[in-house]
Amino acid sequence: MGERSATPAKRTGLSRQANRNLIAYTFIAPNFIGFCVFTLVPMVFAFVLAFMKWDGSNPFHFAGLSNFTRLSGDTFFKAALRNTVIYCLGTVPLTMIASLALAILLNQKIKGRGIFRTLAFFPYIASLVAITSVWKMLFHPSKGPINNILFNVFKVSQDQLPQWFTGHLVLLSMILFSVWKYMGYYMVIYLAGLQSIPSDLYEAASLDGAGTWGKFKYITWPQLRATTFFVIVMLTINCFKIYDVAIMLAGGGSGELTPSGTVLVYYIYQKAFIDWDLGYSSAVAMVLFAIVLIVTLVQFRLEAKQDS
Repeated sequence: MGERSATPAKRTGLSRQANRNLIAYTFIAPNFIGFCVFTLVPMVFAFVLAFMKWDGSNPFHFAGLSNFTRLSGDTFFKAALRNTVIYCLGTVPLTMIASLALAILLNQKIKGRGIFRTLAFFPYIASLVAITSVWKMLFHPSKGPINNILFNVFKVSQDQLPQWFTGHLVLLSMILFSVWKYMGYYMVIYLAGLQSIPSDLYEAASLDGAGTWGKFKYITWPQLRATTFFVIVMLTINCFKIYDVAIMLAGGGSGELTPSGTVLVYYIYQKAFIDWDLGYSSAVAMVLFAIVLIVTLVQFRLEAKQDS
């Protein structure tokens, strides 16, 4: 009798577990379906399309590796790749340094600390159109206060005043703007990391006679290594995906970029939806995906070596 009564109890338990799993799947399903429809399927389709020739209306034609071989002779692609790499090399370290410095400063007990934190974070949440308009007014070649200071204070001649959004200075303008816009967001991340450091460590360092630099070098920076790794990875990925800043600053909102200001994502958009060369644009997208993947894996490998 004991064995017979145990069987129904076991079946009831399995039924409850199945119901719990079903409830869990119903919560996960909408997000998973959205991921499949809007991310996974387009990624697979783009990978397949990179080996095809298609203009969006006519039938597909298998192109093999011809889309990738075209890249070696495409000067506009090389310019976009070079500009994207330069933008990343400039934006990532400057944003990290600025956000860390802001976090350390605004982590101190100073008057109006909350207001200063809000002001630092505001560019990140503000409308991109609005703040790029302000930025372009500040750096206007003839009417902007930056060039007026250069002209009136530093006596730079009118014909030597920098053209911030054309030529070789356009990348510098994009880098400075991106640092200003995004440093508030990463400042918040660093603030969370700073506030998680035990105060006992700083008290012990003070008793040992450590100064401000010693505390930063031997306590703050090592304790923020995981936070810094996260910041660098996210900054690198976001920099390679740069598009809107380039359009608003270098393109003036017109949707057209010169070779000195173009970036990879814009070039993908141009080839896909202006030239309707969807196979070639997918090949450029795969190159961008491979670059981001390799850089991210290298960063994870370096971080793993430091932990070991």
